[in-house]
Amino acid sequence: MPYSRLKTEVLIIGSGIAGCTAALCLADRGHEVTLISSGPALDSGNTALAQGGIIYTGPNDSPELLARDITVAGAEYNYAEAVRYLCEDGPKAVERILFERVGVPFERTANGDCFLTREGGHSVHRILACADYTGRAIQDSLGRAVQEHDNIRILYNRTAIDLLATRHQSTRLEFRYQLSNQCVGAYVFNAETGESDIIMADFTILCTGGLGQIFLHTTNSSASIGSGLAMAHRAGATVMNLEYIQFHPTSLFHRADRKFLISEAVRGEGARLLNTRGERFMTRYDDRLELAPRDIVARAIVDEMLTTGEDCVFLDAANYTDQDLRKRFPTIYAKCMEIGVDMTKEPIPVVPAAHYSCGGVLVDRRGRTTLDGLYAAGEVACTGVHGANRLASTSLLEGLLWGMSAAEDIAGRYDEASCGLSRRLQDSMPAWVTSGKTQTEDPALIHQDWNTIRSTMWNYMGIVRTTPRLERAFEDLRNLNKRLHSFYKAIRICKESVDLFHGCQTAYIVTTSALRNKNSRGCHFRKD
Repeated sequence: MPYSRLKTEVLIIGSGIAGCTAALCLADRGHEVTLISSGPALDSGNTALAQGGIIYTGPNDSPELLARDITVAGAEYNYAEAVRYLCEDGPKAVERILFERVGVPFERTANGDCFLTREGGHSVHRILACADYTGRAIQDSLGRAVQEHDNIRILYNRTAIDLLATRHQSTRLEFRYQLSNQCVGAYVFNAETGESDIIMADFTILCTGGLGQIFLHTTNSSASIGSGLAMAHRAGATVMNLEYIQFHPTSLFHRADRKFLISEAVRGEGARLLNTRGERFMTRYDDRLELAPRDIVARAIVDEMLTTGEDCVFLDAANYTDQDLRKRFPTIYAKCMEIGVDMTKEPIPVVPAAHYSCGGVLVDRRGRTTLDGLYAAGEVACTGVHGANRLASTSLLEGLLWGMSAAEDIAGRYDEASCGLSRRLQDSMPAWVTSGKTQTEDPALIHQDWNTIRSTMWNYMGIVRTTPRLERAFEDLRNLNKRLHSFYKAIRICKESVDLFHGCQTAYIVTTSALRNKNSRGCHFRKD
């Protein structure tokens, strides 16, 4: 079946909280939206995996207090304007979208008030939750609304290959010579036909999520390979703070492709970290103990593991919480029982794992990138909110607020002027051309290259970094990138090869950013 060429008003790449929120807000304003998901459903990203919750506001809370907590956790490297926007407008977005528009069933107290919990780095209880599956509840509620909307076209099993930009691909010199480089859509691989399609769009929103899967140990979904970051970087958009990769201190210690997250809310309810000798070791590292920011707790755990020579530490909720653990954390309880650990009776074995990218494609408070026509929201974006280290439960709120903001800005641009792409511009974008003759990729080569990427990033670009480690990672990834350029051209395009190409490019530019930054700050911890 030949490739197709589709035109839409707004193309949204990614279907998590940011993508679904943007789609819903635009569709409610009467705009035509095409939403693509890399999987067979809308929940292939990280949103559905989020356990702890989403920031709202507590009875003794204020925007100023929340801003202080975010800034302290972010090592005072945060963008003050973005932090202020999140703190002042974030709770309003929760009410407007999650309460009123889609009706997320957040937990309530006996008198009907919102149940609020507390996590590491927070001064007060201000986090909304649905037991320990908050992200799943939000994803399902938003997903239903998106699927039911007449103005939203959903395309499943689609993998974005490259952004369409006037300087990047246009065949007409009149567009290449323009001062403004304009994004006009994307090349998209259709797994159902095996062809690479063109989707032209007046505006494009990147909501592709994080990049945890470029590390050997991660809590992220299989789709989190940094594809949006790699595409935006190639097209010329500015990226920032890529070296600030947050490692979650507590993932379940077990053999799996994706580490299972043990929510920070478990520590928020009183659980203590113990080493193999049964000692509460956080007393030696920070006065905030288990509720210190994630980068501090993660490094403390690594230090304890090196000191004791053990492969993990333990999180004891059984002896230090007064909650009904089976009811409060049903998903975590069930997962622990799968490996023979009863968290109501014994400590949980835990290790750190790559969890969140604090940097990304640079955006303003409206979600605009430096590439005209391109927006970004969610983990792929760098809003400046997180600074050098993310405060717990800010990510879902950031994705929600910036997804809504991007939608409102695009709708406003339609209100002010005609934004449609000219036929001449659309015709100047060529079909995807591949010189590859091999019909199928070699799984052994792809598997080995992924092993190289993930092992390199974990060993040299992990929780503790040094100049020799970073230099080795830079050299190894540069050489692999060169090889993959040739490999990419030699085979017929497929999802596996696109993902590998994006993952390797992402690892390379993240490592380059880390090597350039000589300062140890937040979750970019340089031992030397």
